[in-house]
Amino acid sequence: MIKKSDKRICQSFLANIDEKSEILILGSMPGIKSLDEQQYYAHPQNRFWKLMAKFCNTKNLQELKYQDKLKVLLDNKIALWDVIQSCNRDGSLDSNIQNETPNDIPQLLKQFPNIKIICLNGNKSYSAFKKYFPEILEQYKCYKLPSTSPANARYKLEDLYNEWLQAID
Repeated sequence: MIKKSDKRICQSFLANIDEKSEILILGSMPGIKSLDEQQYYAHPQNRFWKLMAKFCNTKNLQELKYQDKLKVLLDNKIALWDVIQSCNRDGSLDSNIQNETPNDIPQLLKQFPNIKIICLNGNKSYSAFKKYFPEILEQYKCYKLPSTSPANARYKLEDLYNEWLQAID
């Protein structure tokens, strides 16, 4: 990451997707810990991997090596990416995102036509998706879901599971 003024220039990771993927989970932009580790949802208090363990029937998903976690998602037809390709941000909060540029989600969906469901992990993911890709909201089953971030502490893991269950079944 490059530091310019007091804001970091943040870059999204490559999509974790293959031709069997049917569900696309989109975050907004990885936080500092994830960017530093070059791993999606690397912050130990983020509930993403614990939540995915429930959907993938893998008890200790969060304890696996990162590449193995990504493989488990793909084995369960779940792809992972971000709405935002790059931005300036101070800290990890989505509310601090500025000068965002979206990922080329329409191209990804053309390249991987088996995607049927899009899950938007948190408010910023949803608002950026709606801003840049309103036509996709009309064409796909899209779900605005509560963030797995530790900043969304009012949702316990079981609450997240029940909300996400409407999209991932």
